[in-house]
Amino acid sequence: METLLIRDEEVNSLLSMREVMDAVERAFMEKSLGRAQMPSKVYLFYHKYSGDLRVMPTYIEEYDISAVKIVNSHPENRSRFGLPTVMAVIVLVDPKNGFPLAIMGGKSITDFRTGAAGGLAAKYLARKDSKVVGLVGAGAQARTQLTALLEVYGSFEEVKVWSPDKTRDEFVAEMSSKYCGKCRITPAESIREAVEGADIVVTTTPSRKPLVIDSMISPGMHLNCIGADAPGKQELDPSILKRAKIVVDDVEQACHGGEINVPLRLGVITREHVWAEIGEIIAGLKKGRENEEEITIFSSTGLAVQDAVTAKIAYDKALEMKVGHFIKLV
Repeated sequence: METLLIRDEEVNSLLSMREVMDAVERAFMEKSLGRAQMPSKVYLFYHKYSGDLRVMPTYIEEYDISAVKIVNSHPENRSRFGLPTVMAVIVLVDPKNGFPLAIMGGKSITDFRTGAAGGLAAKYLARKDSKVVGLVGAGAQARTQLTALLEVYGSFEEVKVWSPDKTRDEFVAEMSSKYCGKCRITPAESIREAVEGADIVVTTTPSRKPLVIDSMISPGMHLNCIGADAPGKQELDPSILKRAKIVVDDVEQACHGGEINVPLRLGVITREHVWAEIGEIIAGLKKGRENEEEITIFSSTGLAVQDAVTAKIAYDKALEMKVGHFIKLV
């Protein structure tokens, strides 16, 4: 037996947001129904380099899919080394014998599956008549978040985007061309300008202090909090959490490193403030949005089950299309 090696650019060419969203939706549900093994992420912190490394294993029993991802987060990578902030490698494993079926670049999988989670959160938590999106951050995740939101809504009247650097203008130019006719994308000069008046707000920064302030939030707004995925990270004013319906992807991970981790440590909120995991809502165990005035928040930490099902899509398509190359590894 041989192991298939798939480069990240090849993985990217094999994935579509629609397929990934469908797979991630099933994965969330399997987890909440207790049919997936998924230990919490294991972290290594490289404090002197302002970075970290996470290891994420899982086994989705219903679909017989198992994988392990190793992924970093180094916010200074682009300026210091010319490298992506996030890089990843995924090993897809055959559960019946432990054989490494594939080793593949994991950055595109991470981007796609995280975008998919945001799209699904909006599907279940945002208002159906949402017309304006506010983006805080304009990097790779902002792109896939918008892609997934458009899969759900089809079009928007306006997408306002803020970023503290030139990525904002690059985002506006690129995505205006890509989604011409589906939404008008405009640069925002401040976070307040991006957030106020939006129906859906997406935060995708590595911030360790609140960026979105309580006074910016209006009734009926939905927020996808993507950037806070490690201890100490936060993008929202904790006061927002106190008056919102909070949904997470995984309670334990969210308490440790999601948007709620700092407010929990400070005693601003308790675990009882968390309404549900998104998989519970997908499975019909708990309700999503219940009225037009609710403020809803989805805190995404990123789950290994998302990586596994997305990697399986890439692997199956690679076999079908003869992408990648085999090596004798074991």
